[in-house]
Amino acid sequence: QVQLVESGGGLVQAGGSLRLSCTASGSISSLNDMGWSRQAPGKQRELVAGITRSSVPSYADSVKGRFTISRDNGKNTVTLQMNSLKPEDTGVYYCYARPSSISPRYWGQGTQVTVSS
Repeated sequence: QVQLVESGGGLVQAGGSLRLSCTASGSISSLNDMGWSRQAPGKQRELVAGITRSSVPSYADSVKGRFTISRDNGKNTVTLQMNSLKPEDTGVYYCYARPSSISPRYWGQGTQVTVSS
C-alpha cells in the first residue's frame, strides 16, 4: 500500500502562483511514475502533469509553459509549481504514484486550488 498526502493548495488571484507538494509513504522501495491530476466542478478528472522515475516530465497542453513538475526520489516527493494561474485552473488537485509500470495508480486525498478572476 502507498499513502499519498498533498499540501499547498489555496486561493490565489489570476496570474499568481502556487506550489503543491505530495509525499508518499508506506510499503514502497521505489516509485515509478508520479504526477498530478485535477478535477473541476462538473468535469472529468484530467491528468495535468506526470514525471518518470528518471525525471522526464510530461504536461497537458493546457498547462505547458506555466506548470513545472519535479520529484525527489530520496524523499518520495513530487512537486507541482504552478505559475500564471488562470480561473480555469480551479479544481481539486490529486497526487498519484505507481510502484511499477504495471501497477495501478495510488491517489492522494486531494487539495483545493481556487483561482479568482
